[in-house]
Amino acid sequence: MHSNGYRWAALWLAMAGAAAAQTPSPAPGSQAANGQLTANLSGFPWQSESLHYTMNWQSGLAVGDVYFSAHKTPSGWNFEVSGNAGVPGFAVNDRYSSSTDANLCSASLERATDHAGKKGREKTTFDQQAATGHRVTLLPDGGGATDFSIGSCARDAVAFSYYAREELGQGRVPAGSQVFFGSAYSATMTYTGAQDITVANKKVTTDHLNVAVRGPKSDFHFEIFYARDPARTPLEIRVPLSMGTFTLDLVR
Repeated sequence: MHSNGYRWAALWLAMAGAAAAQTPSPAPGSQAANGQLTANLSGFPWQSESLHYTMNWQSGLAVGDVYFSAHKTPSGWNFEVSGNAGVPGFAVNDRYSSSTDANLCSASLERATDHAGKKGREKTTFDQQAATGHRVTLLPDGGGATDFSIGSCARDAVAFSYYAREELGQGRVPAGSQVFFGSAYSATMTYTGAQDITVANKKVTTDHLNVAVRGPKSDFHFEIFYARDPARTPLEIRVPLSMGTFTLDLVR
């Protein structure tokens, strides 16, 4: 995947990885603000959840759709992110599936990608007790397999994106952590304060965070605007690419 490919992945996984410079105040009505669990809350991390985003170019042209889903299981969570986009010279159709335990520690991550006709598929499994991971390339054929060491409660990028929301809902930005998305990545999330954005023609006050991501073949940044609801729902994500800035806007 070339450098733009990593940035497209960031659009799907905009919350992956974080290390805080400071901590936001708890959102009104959040668990942290109330000091106790609130009954009958909707969305992650209390119930299964589905979110739909449109991808828009800086001109306002809609170029694709992204879907996030979280399904609660008896032993933890299953997450899925799928996205498709079409811009001149570069079409994307990706699907990522993550399985975790109740603490959002990863059990597996499957990736199926199609970037401008270049297809790939791989699966990573995590043995948390043995502190090891195993990644196998299923497509193209003969891609091989890799074993690697992991830390305590290692998380893939999809799982970490939800873990970050859980932490923000408690009034915390997650501490620095290595996340896995094929290779290992580090990311820095900096809370900059409250910022108003327009959602469905209405002004909404959000928590604004800047994210910098570094890995073996990537070095880029993007912005996330989180709702001040208990679930800390991402309302908008802005990612600069070589062809211009793209945003993901929540449709639900």
